[in-house]
Amino acid sequence: MRLVFLGPFGLAPKGTMRARALPLARALARLGHEVTVIMPPWQRPEEADRAWEDAVPGLRLVNVSLGGLRLPGLGHLIVAARMARLALALDPDVVHAFKPKAYSHLALLLLRLRRGLTGAAGPRLVLDSDDWEGPGGWNDLEPYPAWQRRFFAWQERAGLGRHADAVTVASRALETLVWSLGAPPARVLYLPNAIDDAFPEASPPPTALGEGAGGSAREPTGPASPPPAHPPATLLLYTRFFEFGLDFLLEMLAALRRRHPEARLLVAGQGLFQEERRLPALAAARGLEGAIDDRGWVEPAQLAALMAGADVAIYPFDDTLVNRSKSSVKLLELLAAGLPVVASAVGQNAEVIVDGQSGLLVAPGDAAAFAAAVSDLLDDADLRARLAAGAQTRVREQFRWSLLAPKVLGLYRSERP
Repeated sequence: MRLVFLGPFGLAPKGTMRARALPLARALARLGHEVTVIMPPWQRPEEADRAWEDAVPGLRLVNVSLGGLRLPGLGHLIVAARMARLALALDPDVVHAFKPKAYSHLALLLLRLRRGLTGAAGPRLVLDSDDWEGPGGWNDLEPYPAWQRRFFAWQERAGLGRHADAVTVASRALETLVWSLGAPPARVLYLPNAIDDAFPEASPPPTALGEGAGGSAREPTGPASPPPAHPPATLLLYTRFFEFGLDFLLEMLAALRRRHPEARLLVAGQGLFQEERRLPALAAARGLEGAIDDRGWVEPAQLAALMAGADVAIYPFDDTLVNRSKSSVKLLELLAAGLPVVASAVGQNAEVIVDGQSGLLVAPGDAAAFAAAVSDLLDDADLRARLAAGAQTRVREQFRWSLLAPKVLGLYRSERP
């Protein structure tokens, strides 16, 4: 099949195209299909007008020209029309647009209007949603002007409900929301985020605190030698912060340190709304200033080392519509790396983690219960090892793009409405 993916933005800095569309495109190309990914790199305009072949044969990526974008209103339509025209020139069997907003939906809408005007069947039109954008979703988080919030909400409702021949959704919550917009369930495919087969798994997890991946505890040199110093228990928080409140995080850490005074929090990630700038003062007010090691934004090459040096990973979520709707790649990466994880039982977290088998789930908002679950893991090396192994097995057997790509092909080939 000839497939075209449309993005609302480029591969960076936002993650949808890099973490969702690109690995799916690679999985489909590995199955022998021709895939072209068309994107408007409006956040990095210096990358416009660039096309290149991916390392996977059969996959080509195109950053379209942003010419005309400075024209108020009209410029956005010009860029979307450019994307739609390029897609049609490739004579695709399927056009799959990612996110029901901005340029990707506009380009899909233009293709839909062309079908209605010409009567030509054209390519099958598929729309993907990996977040809830409207009321209760990102419209309430991002500082959009009122007109833009209304427009994005309209795009989401109309795109998912009427404009696409089929819809893919990243979470069970999105699945039900899309049904409520009028999309027939038979045309909606649950497509959670996944891990590329090339994602490296960690070495077998350590069985004692302080043993790094592949390492071992020190042997005493003789009867008179003192026991080795016990290294601090390390909790890894791999996050963008907006998913939970800082007060919850610090309350949990304070409760944990009452049982494990040596425990420290290792933070990898930059806050979406600069939450990390507020964290030091809030921690100091609770007497926790020495308990947090904030590394900020961490390059992927360095992340593996941080994961290998952690004893437990934590993944707290507040119970919000945004959190229920998302499918976290970060959580999958933690599990695939062989880390025992404690997570809030919200949305897809409870789909990915089988409580007691591939991680521990805690009711959202209960800092004391979260701290107790982490403490139980720190006290039980066998439990940590069992959950870490179960996490890797869970991801390997259920959440790999090579396993999900055939299901997407089934949707592409299904009968049109």
